[in-house]
Amino acid sequence: MHRLDARGKIIVASIFFLVVALADHYAVLLPSLAAVIVLAAVAHLPAKAIGKRLLLVNAFIVFLWVVLPVTYPGKSMFSVGPLTISKEGVILALKITLKANTIFLGFTAIVATSSIFTLGHALQKLAVPGKFVHLLLFTYRYIHVIEREYQRLSLAANLRGFRPAMTMHTYRTYAYLVGMLLVRSFARANRVHEAMLCRGFKGRLYSLQQFRFTAEDIAFFASMMLGIGGLIYIEWIKTLSF
Repeated sequence: MHRLDARGKIIVASIFFLVVALADHYAVLLPSLAAVIVLAAVAHLPAKAIGKRLLLVNAFIVFLWVVLPVTYPGKSMFSVGPLTISKEGVILALKITLKANTIFLGFTAIVATSSIFTLGHALQKLAVPGKFVHLLLFTYRYIHVIEREYQRLSLAANLRGFRPAMTMHTYRTYAYLVGMLLVRSFARANRVHEAMLCRGFKGRLYSLQQFRFTAEDIAFFASMMLGIGGLIYIEWIKTLSF
């Protein structure tokens, strides 16, 4: 998974995620989840790290399980005091859970097994607009720089005796901090842009990496597209034939 051509992985992942997002049958959602679990195992992803990230993803889905069953109209399953749990609401929450976990695991196993810079150049090879590619690469490169700048500003405020509280002074201090962070980020962006122009930047990023499809890439692409074709058949073609 880590050695596969990033262009093929991006194409496969985009089509696969679109099919999963639009699917409505368990005969599609359950095999899709099983497939990405197998891909995650093949990619030798660290189970502990993936588990922590899955907990974060499902922490948001818990709110859907709290809200949807009692707000989505449908046939009543049972009641808890004044609240009525609808069958359709539970089914919808379950489908969203399956889709979210499938897409997250699939993205981690298929796309995230390539570095962000490799993905950026692969997107460029796939004729994605250059501005989008630049935004992706520079955001990843400088988000950590901006975070360190925020930590320095926050530390400076704490050393001057700042203690957060529900007061106008706290709100004003945070407003100053955010404003200063934006000013420093803008100044750094100008310096980086000027440095790039001095080095001959003309709106295109170049890479020494050569992209080429190998037998492994062809096998992966063909097998995934065959599987995706089967999912499309189950979800739409077979359903329409009945």
